[in-house]
Amino acid sequence: MEKKDIIAKFKQSENDTGSVQVQVALLTERINHLTEHLKTNKKDNHSRRGLLMMVGKRKGFLQYLKERDIEAYRKLIKELNIREIK
Repeated sequence: MEKKDIIAKFKQSENDTGSVQVQVALLTERINHLTEHLKTNKKDNHSRRGLLMMVGKRKGFLQYLKERDIEAYRKLIKELNIREIK
C-alpha cells in the first residue's frame, strides 16, 4: 500500500512509475525501513550490505537528477528530507 502512495505522490505523469523522482522516493522508503531494522539487529551484515548498495544506487540517481534538472533535485531532497549529495 505504501508503494502505491509513494508513486502517486512523486509521479510526473499519469502512467509514471519509473522516473528518477519515483525511484529515489521508493529507495528512500526502503532505506529508512532497513535502517530501523538494523538498529535492532546489529549483526545482520547481509542486510547492511543491501542497505549500502541501495544508498549507492540512490546517490547515483540523485547525481543524475542534479545534472539534468537542479530545481527538481532541490525540491525532491527537501520533500524527502535527505542530505544534498557532494
